[in-house]
Parts: sequence; C-alpha cells; structure tokens
Amino acid sequence: MRPGLQELLVVLLIVLLLFGAKRVPDLARSLGRSLQEFKRGREEGDKEADQDASQPPKPEA
Repeated sequence: MRPGLQELLVVLLIVLLLFGAKRVPDLARSLGRSLQEFKRGREEGDKEADQDASQPPKPEA
C-alpha cells in the first residue's frame, strides 16, 4: 500500500508548518546523508558477513 498524492501533500504541508520553509531543504539534505550512510554501513556489513561465511570455521581450543 503506497501513499497517494493527497497523502504526500498533507505530510509536506505538516512538515512546512512544523519546521518552516527555510529549514526544509536542510532537513531533506541531512535525511539524504543519513540514508547514504545507512546504505554504506549495510553494504559493509553484508561484505563482512559474506567473508565470514566463506572462511572455514576455526577449531576450538
């Protein structure tokens, strides 16, 4: 279930009322950076998991 145009407009209006028109671009920019960092961290975690899975288990002492 995806939000329609009307729902998106309502959310945008609420954001504008809460934060003001001058702060919205800063908020969008910081949200974009956060998503980028999250994706980068997730990719690094996936790479480490793949490397761990490809290595044979270490013998217990």
